[in-house]
Amino acid sequence: MQVNPGIFKAYDIRGIYPTELNEEAAYLIGRAFVTFLGVQCVLVGRDMRTSSPAIFAAVTRGITDQGADVIDIGMVSTDQYYYACATLELPGMMVTASHNPKQYSGFKMVRQMPYLLSGDEGIQDLRHLVEQENFSTPNRKGVITPRDMSEQFLQQQLSLIDVAALQQRADQGRPLRVIADTGNGMVGPSLQALYSRLPISFEGMYLDPDGNLPNHGLDPLQPENRAELQARVVAEGFDIGFLFDGDGDRFFAVDDRGSFISGDFLTAIMGQYMLERYPGAKILYDVRTSWAVPDLIRAHGGTPLMERVGHAFIKRRMAAEDAVFAGEVTGHYYFKDFYYADSGILPSLLLMELLARQDVKLSDLLKELEAKYFISGEINSKVADVKGRLAALAERYADGAIERMDGVSVSYDRWHFNVRGSNTEPLIRLNLESIASPEEMAAKRDEVLAIIRG
Repeated sequence: MQVNPGIFKAYDIRGIYPTELNEEAAYLIGRAFVTFLGVQCVLVGRDMRTSSPAIFAAVTRGITDQGADVIDIGMVSTDQYYYACATLELPGMMVTASHNPKQYSGFKMVRQMPYLLSGDEGIQDLRHLVEQENFSTPNRKGVITPRDMSEQFLQQQLSLIDVAALQQRADQGRPLRVIADTGNGMVGPSLQALYSRLPISFEGMYLDPDGNLPNHGLDPLQPENRAELQARVVAEGFDIGFLFDGDGDRFFAVDDRGSFISGDFLTAIMGQYMLERYPGAKILYDVRTSWAVPDLIRAHGGTPLMERVGHAFIKRRMAAEDAVFAGEVTGHYYFKDFYYADSGILPSLLLMELLARQDVKLSDLLKELEAKYFISGEINSKVADVKGRLAALAERYADGAIERMDGVSVSYDRWHFNVRGSNTEPLIRLNLESIASPEEMAAKRDEVLAIIRG
Protein backbone atom coordinates (compact mmCIF):
# COMPACT_ATOMS: atom_id res chain seq x y z
CA MET A 1 0.00 0.00 0.00
CA GLN A 2 1.17 3.53 -0.74
CA VAL A 3 1.11 4.91 2.80
CA ASN A 4 2.43 8.37 3.72
CA PRO A 5 6.02 7.69 4.94
CA GLY A 6 5.91 10.90 6.97
CA ILE A 7 3.62 9.33 9.59
CA PHE A 8 6.45 7.07 10.81
CA LYS A 9 8.13 9.39 13.32
CA ALA A 10 11.09 9.12 15.70
CA TYR A 11 9.05 8.01 18.72
CA ASP A 12 5.65 6.98 17.34
CA ILE A 13 3.31 6.92 14.33
CA ARG A 14 1.30 10.10 13.86
CA GLY A 15 -0.68 11.80 11.08
CA ILE A 16 -3.83 13.70 10.14
CA TYR A 17 -6.96 11.56 9.90
CA PRO A 18 -8.08 10.47 7.34
CA THR A 19 -5.72 12.03 4.76
CA GLU A 20 -2.37 10.84 6.21
CA LEU A 21 -3.49 8.01 8.50
CA ASN A 22 -6.75 6.14 7.82
CA GLU A 23 -8.42 2.78 8.55
CA GLU A 24 -6.66 1.00 5.70
CA ALA A 25 -3.24 2.10 6.95
CA ALA A 26 -4.18 1.25 10.56
CA TYR A 27 -5.26 -2.26 9.51
CA LEU A 28 -1.90 -2.89 7.82
CA ILE A 29 0.02 -1.39 10.75
CA GLY A 30 -1.78 -3.87 13.04
CA ARG A 31 -0.73 -6.79 10.81
CA ALA A 32 2.82 -5.42 10.58
CA PHE A 33 3.08 -5.05 14.38
CA VAL A 34 2.22 -8.73 14.93
CA THR A 35 4.51 -9.84 12.10
CA PHE A 36 7.49 -7.75 13.22
CA LEU A 37 7.31 -8.77 16.88
CA GLY A 38 6.08 -12.32 16.26
CA VAL A 39 3.60 -12.09 19.15
CA GLN A 40 0.44 -13.99 20.07
CA CYS A 41 -1.32 -11.25 22.06
CA VAL A 42 -1.37 -7.43 21.88
CA LEU A 43 -2.80 -5.00 24.42
CA VAL A 44 -4.65 -2.07 22.79
CA GLY A 45 -5.99 1.16 24.31
CA ARG A 46 -7.30 4.37 22.77
CA ASP A 47 -7.80 8.03 23.58
CA MET A 48 -10.91 10.25 23.29
CA ARG A 49 -10.34 11.57 19.74
CA THR A 50 -13.37 11.31 17.43
CA SER A 51 -11.29 9.19 15.01
CA SER A 52 -10.06 6.78 17.70
CA PRO A 53 -12.97 4.27 17.59
CA ALA A 54 -12.52 3.80 13.81
CA ILE A 55 -8.71 3.54 14.04
CA PHE A 56 -9.02 1.18 17.02
CA ALA A 57 -11.44 -1.07 15.09
CA ALA A 58 -9.13 -1.16 12.07
CA VAL A 59 -5.89 -1.84 13.93
CA THR A 60 -7.45 -4.60 16.08
CA ARG A 61 -8.89 -6.22 12.94
CA GLY A 62 -5.36 -6.20 11.51
CA ILE A 63 -3.95 -7.75 14.70
CA THR A 64 -6.59 -10.51 14.85
CA ASP A 65 -6.41 -11.21 11.09
CA GLN A 66 -2.69 -11.79 11.61
CA GLY A 67 -3.51 -14.45 14.20
CA ALA A 68 -2.90 -12.60 17.48
CA ASP A 69 -5.41 -11.97 20.28
CA VAL A 70 -6.25 -8.49 21.58
CA ILE A 71 -6.71 -7.34 25.16
CA ASP A 72 -8.92 -4.26 24.81
CA ILE A 73 -8.32 -1.96 27.82
CA GLY A 74 -10.75 0.65 26.50
CA MET A 75 -10.46 4.43 26.54
CA VAL A 76 -7.50 5.19 28.82
CA SER A 77 -4.65 7.60 29.45
CA THR A 78 -1.24 6.60 28.11
CA ASP A 79 0.19 6.09 31.60
CA GLN A 80 -2.64 3.63 32.35
CA TYR A 81 -1.76 1.86 29.09
CA TYR A 82 1.90 1.62 30.17
CA TYR A 83 0.75 0.21 33.51
CA ALA A 84 -1.32 -2.45 31.75
CA CYS A 85 1.53 -3.42 29.38
CA ALA A 86 3.91 -3.71 32.34
CA THR A 87 1.68 -5.70 34.68
CA LEU A 88 0.31 -8.07 32.00
CA GLU A 89 3.79 -8.28 30.41
CA LEU A 90 2.38 -7.71 26.92
CA PRO A 91 3.36 -5.64 23.89
CA GLY A 92 0.89 -2.86 23.17
CA MET A 93 -0.52 -0.31 20.76
CA MET A 94 -2.06 2.89 22.11
CA VAL A 95 -4.27 4.77 19.64
CA THR A 96 -3.37 8.39 20.36
CA ALA A 97 -1.79 11.48 18.85
CA SER A 98 -0.81 12.81 22.28
CA HIS A 99 -1.07 16.64 22.43
CA ASN A 100 -1.52 17.16 18.66
CA PRO A 101 -4.62 18.98 17.38
CA LYS A 102 -7.89 17.02 17.24
CA GLN A 103 -7.61 16.06 13.55
CA TYR A 104 -4.56 13.86 14.25
CA SER A 105 -4.39 10.15 15.09
CA GLY A 106 -1.51 7.79 15.75
CA PHE A 107 0.07 4.98 17.77
CA LYS A 108 2.48 4.69 20.70
CA MET A 109 3.85 1.16 20.61
CA VAL A 110 5.38 -0.93 23.39
CA ARG A 111 7.63 -3.85 22.54
CA GLN A 112 8.00 -4.91 26.18
CA MET A 113 7.98 -2.36 29.00
CA PRO A 114 9.95 -0.17 29.27
CA TYR A 115 11.10 -0.64 25.65
CA LEU A 116 9.10 1.18 22.99
CA LEU A 117 9.33 1.00 19.24
CA SER A 118 11.21 4.02 17.90
CA GLY A 119 12.44 5.22 14.53
CA ASP A 120 15.77 3.51 15.19
CA GLU A 121 14.21 0.33 16.55
CA GLY A 122 11.07 -0.93 14.90
CA ILE A 123 9.04 1.94 13.45
CA GLN A 124 10.81 1.96 10.08
CA ASP A 125 10.56 -1.86 10.01
CA LEU A 126 6.78 -1.47 10.34
CA ARG A 127 6.80 1.02 7.47
CA HIS A 128 8.59 -1.46 5.17
CA LEU A 129 6.16 -4.26 6.09
CA VAL A 130 3.16 -1.99 5.43
CA GLU A 131 4.56 -0.87 2.06
CA GLN A 132 5.30 -4.44 0.95
CA GLU A 133 2.10 -5.98 2.40
CA ASN A 134 4.05 -9.22 2.55
CA PHE A 135 2.18 -10.93 5.40
CA SER A 136 1.92 -14.64 6.14
CA THR A 137 -1.53 -16.25 6.34
CA PRO A 138 -2.09 -17.40 9.92
CA ASN A 139 -3.94 -20.62 10.76
CA ARG A 140 -6.30 -18.88 13.18
CA LYS A 141 -8.05 -15.56 13.73
CA GLY A 142 -7.39 -13.84 17.03
CA VAL A 143 -10.09 -12.90 19.54
CA ILE A 144 -10.70 -9.59 21.32
CA THR A 145 -11.17 -9.66 25.12
CA PRO A 146 -12.17 -6.48 27.01
CA ARG A 147 -10.36 -5.82 30.30
CA ASP A 148 -10.83 -2.87 32.66
CA MET A 149 -7.69 -2.16 34.66
CA SER A 150 -8.51 1.33 35.93
CA GLU A 151 -8.99 0.38 39.59
CA GLN A 152 -5.67 -1.50 39.77
CA PHE A 153 -3.97 1.47 38.10
CA LEU A 154 -5.37 3.91 40.68
CA GLN A 155 -4.33 1.64 43.56
CA GLN A 156 -0.83 1.37 42.15
CA GLN A 157 -0.46 5.16 41.80
CA LEU A 158 -1.71 5.70 45.38
CA SER A 159 0.75 3.11 46.69
CA LEU A 160 3.65 5.26 45.49
CA ILE A 161 3.02 8.26 47.74
CA ASP A 162 2.79 9.03 51.44
CA VAL A 163 -0.91 9.80 51.92
CA ALA A 164 -0.27 10.31 55.65
CA ALA A 165 1.67 13.51 54.86
CA LEU A 166 -1.38 14.95 53.08
CA GLN A 167 -3.61 13.78 55.96
CA GLN A 168 -1.42 15.45 58.55
CA ARG A 169 -1.73 18.78 56.78
CA ALA A 170 -5.50 18.32 56.43
CA ASP A 171 -5.75 17.50 60.15
CA GLN A 172 -4.20 20.90 60.87
CA GLY A 173 -7.19 22.45 59.10
CA ARG A 174 -5.25 23.50 55.98
CA PRO A 175 -5.63 20.81 53.34
CA LEU A 176 -3.77 21.51 50.11
CA ARG A 177 -5.96 23.40 47.67
CA VAL A 178 -5.44 22.02 44.16
CA ILE A 179 -7.00 22.93 40.82
CA ALA A 180 -6.41 20.80 37.71
CA ASP A 181 -7.22 21.37 34.05
CA THR A 182 -7.23 18.19 31.95
CA GLY A 183 -8.44 19.99 28.80
CA ASN A 184 -11.07 17.33 27.90
CA GLY A 185 -8.20 14.87 27.45
CA MET A 186 -7.81 11.41 28.92
CA VAL A 187 -6.74 12.18 32.50
CA GLY A 188 -9.94 13.69 33.90
CA PRO A 189 -11.87 10.57 35.05
CA SER A 190 -8.90 8.83 36.72
CA LEU A 191 -7.72 12.10 38.28
CA GLN A 192 -11.16 12.71 39.77
CA ALA A 193 -11.41 9.14 41.08
CA LEU A 194 -7.91 9.31 42.58
CA TYR A 195 -8.06 12.77 44.13
CA SER A 196 -11.47 12.02 45.70
CA ARG A 197 -9.63 9.46 47.88
CA LEU A 198 -7.07 11.99 49.10
CA PRO A 199 -7.36 14.50 51.97
CA ILE A 200 -7.04 17.53 49.70
CA SER A 201 -9.40 20.25 48.46
CA PHE A 202 -9.78 19.61 44.72
CA GLU A 203 -11.32 21.61 41.90
CA GLY A 204 -11.37 20.29 38.32
CA MET A 205 -11.63 21.98 34.94
CA TYR A 206 -12.71 20.27 31.71
CA LEU A 207 -12.43 16.78 33.19
CA ASP A 208 -14.73 15.02 30.70
CA PRO A 209 -12.89 13.40 27.76
CA ASP A 210 -14.21 15.01 24.56
CA GLY A 211 -12.44 14.65 21.22
CA ASN A 212 -14.15 17.79 19.93
CA LEU A 213 -12.02 19.82 22.38
CA PRO A 214 -14.70 22.42 23.14
CA ASN A 215 -12.54 24.49 25.52
CA HIS A 216 -8.89 24.65 24.45
CA GLY A 217 -6.07 22.64 22.86
CA LEU A 218 -4.25 19.67 24.34
CA ASP A 219 -0.71 21.09 24.69
CA PRO A 220 -0.13 23.04 27.94
CA LEU A 221 3.16 24.39 26.56
CA GLN A 222 1.02 26.74 24.43
CA PRO A 223 0.23 29.75 26.67
CA GLU A 224 -3.38 30.06 25.50
CA ASN A 225 -4.11 26.51 26.77
CA ARG A 226 -3.13 27.34 30.36
CA ALA A 227 -4.15 30.99 30.73
CA GLU A 228 -7.50 30.26 32.39
CA LEU A 229 -5.97 27.93 34.98
CA GLN A 230 -3.21 30.44 35.80
CA ALA A 231 -5.78 33.18 36.37
CA ARG A 232 -7.92 30.97 38.62
CA VAL A 233 -4.96 29.88 40.79
CA VAL A 234 -4.30 33.51 41.69
CA ALA A 235 -7.91 34.73 41.87
CA GLU A 236 -9.10 31.84 44.05
CA GLY A 237 -5.98 31.31 46.16
CA PHE A 238 -5.04 27.75 45.22
CA ASP A 239 -1.75 26.30 46.48
CA ILE A 240 -0.99 24.77 43.09
CA GLY A 241 -2.46 24.21 39.62
CA PHE A 242 -1.94 21.10 37.48
CA LEU A 243 -2.17 20.64 33.71
CA PHE A 244 -1.94 17.47 31.63
CA ASP A 245 -1.55 16.90 27.90
CA GLY A 246 -4.17 15.08 25.82
CA ASP A 247 -3.13 11.49 26.47
CA GLY A 248 -1.90 12.05 30.02
CA ASP A 249 1.77 11.11 29.85
CA ARG A 250 2.93 14.72 30.37
CA PHE A 251 2.48 16.90 33.43
CA PHE A 252 2.78 20.65 34.04
CA ALA A 253 2.35 22.84 37.10
CA VAL A 254 1.47 26.41 38.00
CA ASP A 255 2.70 27.74 41.35
CA ASP A 256 0.78 29.79 43.92
CA ARG A 257 1.76 33.02 42.09
CA GLY A 258 0.07 31.71 38.93
CA SER A 259 3.49 31.28 37.29
CA PHE A 260 3.94 28.42 34.82
CA ILE A 261 6.90 26.29 35.98
CA SER A 262 9.50 25.21 33.44
CA GLY A 263 10.13 21.49 33.08
CA ASP A 264 13.79 22.15 33.97
CA PHE A 265 12.91 23.51 37.40
CA LEU A 266 10.30 20.83 38.08
CA THR A 267 12.87 18.16 37.20
CA ALA A 268 15.34 19.77 39.62
CA ILE A 269 12.79 20.02 42.46
CA MET A 270 11.39 16.51 42.01
CA GLY A 271 14.82 15.00 41.39
CA GLN A 272 16.09 16.47 44.63
CA TYR A 273 13.03 15.11 46.43
CA MET A 274 13.49 11.61 44.93
CA LEU A 275 17.01 11.57 46.39
CA GLU A 276 15.48 11.73 49.87
CA ARG A 277 13.87 8.36 49.10
CA TYR A 278 16.80 6.95 47.17
CA PRO A 279 20.05 8.46 48.50
CA GLY A 280 22.90 8.47 45.98
CA ALA A 281 20.66 7.39 43.10
CA LYS A 282 21.10 8.13 39.39
CA ILE A 283 18.79 10.70 37.79
CA LEU A 284 18.47 11.39 34.05
CA TYR A 285 17.81 14.69 32.30
CA ASP A 286 17.71 15.62 28.63
CA VAL A 287 20.30 17.61 26.65
CA ARG A 288 18.17 20.80 26.64
CA THR A 289 17.96 21.08 30.41
CA SER A 290 19.04 23.89 32.74
CA TRP A 291 22.22 23.43 34.78
CA ALA A 292 19.89 23.65 37.79
CA VAL A 293 19.19 19.93 37.37
CA PRO A 294 22.73 18.47 37.51
CA ASP A 295 23.74 21.10 40.11
CA LEU A 296 20.92 20.18 42.52
CA ILE A 297 21.29 16.44 41.92
CA ARG A 298 25.02 16.58 42.75
CA ALA A 299 24.42 18.88 45.73
CA HIS A 300 22.04 16.29 47.17
CA GLY A 301 24.37 13.35 46.64
CA GLY A 302 22.91 11.95 43.43
CA THR A 303 24.46 11.16 40.06
CA PRO A 304 23.07 13.23 37.15
CA LEU A 305 23.16 11.59 33.71
CA MET A 306 22.42 13.40 30.43
CA GLU A 307 20.46 11.64 27.66
CA ARG A 308 19.13 12.54 24.23
CA VAL A 309 15.55 13.78 23.88
CA GLY A 310 12.67 11.31 23.49
CA HIS A 311 10.78 8.83 25.65
CA ALA A 312 12.06 5.76 23.76
CA PHE A 313 15.67 6.75 24.56
CA ILE A 314 15.07 7.89 28.15
CA LYS A 315 13.23 4.67 29.15
CA ARG A 316 15.93 2.48 27.64
CA ARG A 317 18.75 4.40 29.38
CA MET A 318 16.91 4.47 32.72
CA ALA A 319 16.52 0.69 32.66
CA ALA A 320 20.18 0.21 31.67
CA GLU A 321 21.44 2.54 34.43
CA ASP A 322 18.77 1.60 37.01
CA ALA A 323 18.03 5.33 37.43
CA VAL A 324 15.19 6.20 39.82
CA PHE A 325 13.86 9.30 38.05
CA ALA A 326 14.16 11.25 34.80
CA GLY A 327 12.74 14.52 33.55
CA GLU A 328 12.46 16.23 30.18
CA VAL A 329 11.85 19.95 29.78
CA THR A 330 8.67 19.18 27.80
CA GLY A 331 6.86 17.76 30.84
CA HIS A 332 7.70 14.04 30.66
CA TYR A 333 8.62 12.60 34.09
CA TYR A 334 9.76 9.00 34.42
CA PHE A 335 9.94 6.79 37.50
CA LYS A 336 11.69 3.52 38.26
CA ASP A 337 8.73 2.76 40.57
CA PHE A 338 6.46 3.06 37.51
CA TYR A 339 8.32 0.62 35.23
CA TYR A 340 10.70 3.39 34.06
CA ALA A 341 7.71 4.95 32.28
CA ASP A 342 6.39 8.50 32.13
CA SER A 343 3.20 9.35 33.97
CA GLY A 344 1.13 12.50 34.24
CA ILE A 345 -0.63 11.60 37.48
CA LEU A 346 2.34 10.39 39.52
CA PRO A 347 4.35 13.66 39.47
CA SER A 348 1.21 15.53 40.55
CA LEU A 349 0.91 13.23 43.57
CA LEU A 350 4.60 13.57 44.43
CA LEU A 351 4.46 17.35 44.22
CA MET A 352 1.51 17.41 46.63
CA GLU A 353 3.37 15.09 49.00
CA LEU A 354 6.47 17.31 48.82
CA LEU A 355 4.49 20.49 49.61
CA ALA A 356 2.71 18.81 52.52
CA ARG A 357 5.83 17.22 54.05
CA GLN A 358 8.09 20.25 53.67
CA ASP A 359 5.25 22.69 54.47
CA VAL A 360 6.49 25.18 51.88
CA LYS A 361 5.02 27.23 49.09
CA LEU A 362 6.09 26.06 45.66
CA SER A 363 6.99 29.66 44.77
CA ASP A 364 9.57 29.71 47.59
CA LEU A 365 11.35 26.65 46.16
CA LEU A 366 11.33 28.27 42.72
CA LYS A 367 12.61 31.69 43.78
CA GLU A 368 16.01 30.18 44.66
CA LEU A 369 16.31 28.70 41.16
CA GLU A 370 14.94 31.77 39.38
CA ALA A 371 17.59 33.93 41.08
CA LYS A 372 20.46 31.86 39.68
CA TYR A 373 19.41 30.15 36.43
CA PHE A 374 18.17 32.29 33.54
CA ILE A 375 16.67 30.12 30.81
CA SER A 376 15.35 31.03 27.37
CA GLY A 377 12.77 28.25 27.07
CA GLU A 378 12.57 26.42 23.75
CA ILE A 379 12.60 28.72 20.71
CA ASN A 380 11.77 27.29 17.26
CA SER A 381 13.07 28.76 14.00
CA LYS A 382 12.07 27.64 10.50
CA VAL A 383 15.16 27.14 8.36
CA ALA A 384 15.75 25.74 4.88
CA ASP A 385 18.97 23.86 5.70
CA VAL A 386 18.97 22.46 9.24
CA LYS A 387 22.29 20.58 8.90
CA GLY A 388 24.01 23.63 7.43
CA ARG A 389 22.86 25.90 10.26
CA LEU A 390 23.96 23.39 12.93
CA ALA A 391 27.38 23.17 11.26
CA ALA A 392 27.64 26.97 11.19
CA LEU A 393 26.87 27.14 14.92
CA ALA A 394 29.46 24.48 15.74
CA GLU A 395 32.04 26.44 13.74
CA ARG A 396 31.18 29.82 15.30
CA TYR A 397 31.35 28.41 18.87
CA ALA A 398 34.29 26.05 18.33
CA ASP A 399 36.08 27.60 21.34
CA GLY A 400 33.37 26.25 23.65
CA ALA A 401 32.98 22.65 24.87
CA ILE A 402 31.03 20.96 22.07
CA GLU A 403 28.96 17.83 22.57
CA ARG A 404 26.88 16.01 19.92
CA MET A 405 24.69 13.57 21.83
CA ASP A 406 21.58 15.15 20.30
CA GLY A 407 22.03 18.05 17.91
CA VAL A 408 24.84 20.41 18.98
CA SER A 409 25.41 21.40 22.62
CA VAL A 410 27.94 24.14 23.42
CA SER A 411 29.07 25.06 26.94
CA TYR A 412 31.08 27.96 28.36
CA ASP A 413 31.70 28.81 32.02
CA ARG A 414 28.64 31.05 32.43
CA TRP A 415 26.30 30.02 29.62
CA HIS A 416 25.43 27.10 27.37
CA PHE A 417 22.96 26.11 24.69
CA ASN A 418 21.60 23.15 22.74
CA VAL A 419 20.32 23.29 19.16
CA ARG A 420 18.51 20.35 17.58
CA GLY A 421 16.73 19.78 14.32
CA SER A 422 13.07 18.77 14.58
CA ASN A 423 12.32 15.14 13.74
CA THR A 424 9.27 16.17 11.72
CA GLU A 425 9.67 19.70 10.35
CA PRO A 426 12.39 22.01 8.89
CA LEU A 427 12.89 23.58 12.33
CA ILE A 428 15.80 24.26 14.64
CA ARG A 429 14.98 24.23 18.36
CA LEU A 430 17.15 26.39 20.64
CA ASN A 431 17.42 26.12 24.44
CA LEU A 432 19.89 28.51 26.07
CA GLU A 433 20.83 29.43 29.63
CA SER A 434 23.05 31.90 31.43
CA ILE A 435 24.01 31.79 35.11
CA ALA A 436 25.40 35.34 34.94
CA SER A 437 22.28 37.47 34.45
CA PRO A 438 18.97 37.68 32.58
CA GLU A 439 20.66 40.31 30.38
CA GLU A 440 23.45 37.94 29.34
CA MET A 441 20.90 35.21 28.61
CA ALA A 442 18.95 37.59 26.34
CA ALA A 443 22.09 38.83 24.58
CA LYS A 444 23.45 35.32 23.94
CA ARG A 445 20.01 34.08 22.89
CA ASP A 446 19.73 36.84 20.29
CA GLU A 447 23.31 36.24 19.11
CA VAL A 448 22.68 32.50 18.54
CA LEU A 449 19.27 33.15 16.93
CA ALA A 450 20.88 35.59 14.49
CA ILE A 451 23.15 32.76 13.26
CA ILE A 452 20.26 30.25 13.11
CA ARG A 453 18.05 32.64 11.16
CA GLY A 454 20.91 34.24 9.17
